[in-house]
Amino acid sequence: MTKNIKDSIVSRDIKRHLADILLSVSWMDFANRYFHKSSSWFYNKFHERDKNGEKEAFNDEELALLRSSLFDLSDRIRRASEQI
Repeated sequence: MTKNIKDSIVSRDIKRHLADILLSVSWMDFANRYFHKSSSWFYNKFHERDKNGEKEAFNDEELALLRSSLFDLSDRIRRASEQI
């Protein structure tokens, strides 16, 4: 499988896997807190485009950070709910 096809499949999988929480998360805060980037940077990566209209998805390092960041966010939510 070529890299472009693999990247496209990974991107579709990310969108599918995050569909349940897309509207529940402040992606602006998420992008800033975990990636130290703007929300527009995050959305462009999420939708596989850069500011020049070229295709640019999350790289392997960014995907690993996305995964660990989502785990951290879920832990923060769990801890907050335990305090109620």
